Amino acid sequence: MEIQEVQVDIAADGGVQLSVRGVKGPGCLALTQAVEEQLGGQVVLRELSAEHEEEVDLADQAVQDLRPGW
Repeated sequence: MEIQEVQVDIAADGGVQLSVRGVKGPGCLALTQAVEEQLGGQVVLRELSAEHEEEVDLADQAVQDLRPGW
């Protein structure tokens, strides 16, 4: 299993950019949902990577499901 990583970059003007690596399928959206909500919930731009389009195998999906709210 790959390492799942969420990188948070905060610009000088207060803008925030979240980047997710190591998560296949729509699990990346679940990982960033809580952070997005805490920051006000307004997403200005969402760019999905090629990993978002990859199929999730059952073992990876089980791990992602154990971490709701991440």
